[in-house]
Amino acid sequence: MDTKEAIFEQLKAILHDLFEVDPGTLSGSCNLYQDLDIDSIDAVDMAARLHELTGKKLEPADFRSLQTVDDVVEKVYALVNAG
Repeated sequence: MDTKEAIFEQLKAILHDLFEVDPGTLSGSCNLYQDLDIDSIDAVDMAARLHELTGKKLEPADFRSLQTVDDVVEKVYALVNAG
């Protein structure tokens, strides 16, 4: 998962597996809370799954500042590519 596109594809799979979000309807501009109806418990589940995939810890508290799918992609990309 070294590109933003790869992260987006993995995130689509996670959202489908955890929350039954149709990957075909998912875009970077989708709001996690309004469009996808994700709550704080869901955010913890998603953070745990991203941790499994990347080996990098994404704090559930970080999701408070992440509003869209693109925000999550950017955050994961920064974590994966951090020195």
